Amino acid sequence: MKVAFDHEKYLTIQKEKIEERINMFDNKLYLEFGGKLFDDLHASRVLPGFKPDAKIQMLRKFKDDLEVIFCINANDIEKNKIRADYGISYEQDLLRLIEKMQEMDILVNGVTINMYAGQKGVDKLIKELNKKQIKSYLFEPIEGYPNDTNTIFSENGFGRNPYIPTTKKLVVVTAPGPNSGKLATCLSQLYHEHKNGTKAGYAKYETFPVWDIGLLHPVNIAYEAATADLGDINMIDPFHLQNYNIEAVNYNRDISTFPILKNMLEQIMGEDIYHSPTDMGVNMIKQGIIDEEEVKKAGCQEVIRRYYSIMCHRKKGLYSPQIENRIVELMTKLNLKKEDREIVEPTLAKAEKERTNVVAIQLENGKIITGKESKLLSASSAMLINTLKELSNIPDEEYLLSPHVLEDIFKMKQKISYRNNYCLNLQEVLITLSICTSNNKSVDKAMEQLGKLTGLEAHSSYIITSEENNVMKNLGIRLTCEPKFDN
Repeated sequence: MKVAFDHEKYLTIQKEKIEERINMFDNKLYLEFGGKLFDDLHASRVLPGFKPDAKIQMLRKFKDDLEVIFCINANDIEKNKIRADYGISYEQDLLRLIEKMQEMDILVNGVTINMYAGQKGVDKLIKELNKKQIKSYLFEPIEGYPNDTNTIFSENGFGRNPYIPTTKKLVVVTAPGPNSGKLATCLSQLYHEHKNGTKAGYAKYETFPVWDIGLLHPVNIAYEAATADLGDINMIDPFHLQNYNIEAVNYNRDISTFPILKNMLEQIMGEDIYHSPTDMGVNMIKQGIIDEEEVKKAGCQEVIRRYYSIMCHRKKGLYSPQIENRIVELMTKLNLKKEDREIVEPTLAKAEKERTNVVAIQLENGKIITGKESKLLSASSAMLINTLKELSNIPDEEYLLSPHVLEDIFKMKQKISYRNNYCLNLQEVLITLSICTSNNKSVDKAMEQLGKLTGLEAHSSYIITSEENNVMKNLGIRLTCEPKFDN
């Protein structure tokens, strides 16, 4: 992978920008923190060289001056809302994030449970937080929020919310997912801080869209593709254009809510701090880009990957025609075709030739390795074995898994499986290979190559199972699938 983003330069400039914003106020800044803290894989794909944990690395630079407040929506707890990327609930992800923070000695101040109205499951979460010695704060719905400012800025509004005592100059307010009440928590804290005589400030940190690289830049279009199901649309910030005569990119929700937020901040702080939603941000991503053309290519490839993902979801009946139309529109904006993904054509050609399911992967040196489905192995499993052989220079005729071992497993699966297809899937092959490492040097050598799969592009001629797809993700393989069911 060609590096197109200077990770260390970005961290340095981003830290300086946040420090600059802290100094605008009484050495106290509430920073609404969007996106993923530890594993921003989208950013690492569209900005080659950006490390998935860049955000947490940047926060660690503030370690002595930092505390974190987490937010979660009580309705998400009641509905047991699941994160699609991890397959765990928002509640579980919250506890996971807190544990990671504590392992890194980052102070977690507490958790606000927003929109609380006696929802089931909240008491259970509070008990779990108590075990971790984390305080919880219940924020009930405020009637008329966010428009009725007379009620909001009164004892019946933010005044009803508990104040969360903070001691650090940077207070990061974050959450395991969207609509968790980050902004409301920040505003509530600002209300109490100013009531207590502290001139605390507010800012927002989100990686995308990147405000200063252009509306039609592939990286910003890739963000729209990633949020196509949420309806996010990038726009030129009209407030920024009007006040500074500079085009800046923001997205529809921030632009539409800015007048209300601006009014709220003015009432709390007693002065006009921000003139546009872009003003509120502290995003310095552009400063880290060192190869513009490579970043554009990466953005285009991400849009195509998102296209395949949405088309597969559409095939399963999970997405509406509007979402499909949206991703097609974004492809058209960049004049992209699905064939612009280099791994697609070799995959489909092999599948047509073999008349069976095929998965292909492109190695760092450009070589394409394929795997086809057989009675013993799924296409993904065959691809993995062939790839590990190639990377470890093991002759093609040498077996990593003995046919006798495969036959025994195959017979066992016939006895316990209700399916007609008993071939070993990707997870089963990895487990089998792991068992064989202790008495087979070739297998041990092959398994040492697994780390080299991270970041490689792969394509499947059909929609693989969710189980195999999860293994692909864990291996770091960037897989796309044709929107066709397994024959």
